[in-house]
Parts: sequence; C-alpha cells; structure tokens
Amino acid sequence: MPMLSIWFFRTAILFLIAGICLGLYMSITHQFEATGAHAHINLLGWVTMALFGIYYALNPVQAASRIARLQYFIYTLGILVMAPSLFLMLSGNPAMEPLVAISSLVTFAGVLLFAFILFTRKA
Repeated sequence: MPMLSIWFFRTAILFLIAGICLGLYMSITHQFEATGAHAHINLLGWVTMALFGIYYALNPVQAASRIARLQYFIYTLGILVMAPSLFLMLSGNPAMEPLVAISSLVTFAGVLLFAFILFTRKA
C-alpha cells in the first residue's frame, strides 16, 4: 500500500478518536452547541480522509506524485485548524469566525486539489 494511503488512514483514525472524544464530552456535560464541530471532525476528518486513502491505495501511481502529497498536507492543515476553531466559535467565542473561514477555504483547496488529481492525472 502506498505510504500516502497509510498517512491518510492514520490521520483519519486520529480524527475519529477526536470526534468520539468530543461526542463523549458533549454527552457527559450536556453541552451540545458544538455539534457542528463534532460532525465536521467525523465527516471531513474520518470519512473523507479514509476515502482519500482508499483512492490512493487503488491508484498507487497517483499516490506517488508530489501533488498528491501536497493535497494531503493542505487538506490536513485545513481540518487541523478548522475543527478546534469551529468548536471554539460554536461554544461562544465569535472571534474564531475569521479563522474558521480561512481554514475552511484551506480545506476546500485540498478538496479542489483532489478533484484536479482525479480529473487530470493518468491512473
């Protein structure tokens, strides 16, 4: 399996652990205002990253490219900043909104880069 797939899978499982911990925290404290952050961590962190990992496992030539590694780092950076800043914003800190917006755009850039890889790179 390509190393890039392993990176995606390892990062995905860390996001799943973070998402479960956040869900447990919200359940224990009965504070559910950050449900959106919980959903983003699980869907963008766990599910989407695992799907990227599967794609690259099935397409090792593309996984070996520099652009694919760049896509990993851009997407991961976006989620790493967006998830906690979104949690803080939804928990009552409106000053986080610009950071949420910027990190969301970085995450989206990672998605667009993946789309570019899908549509332009030879398998």
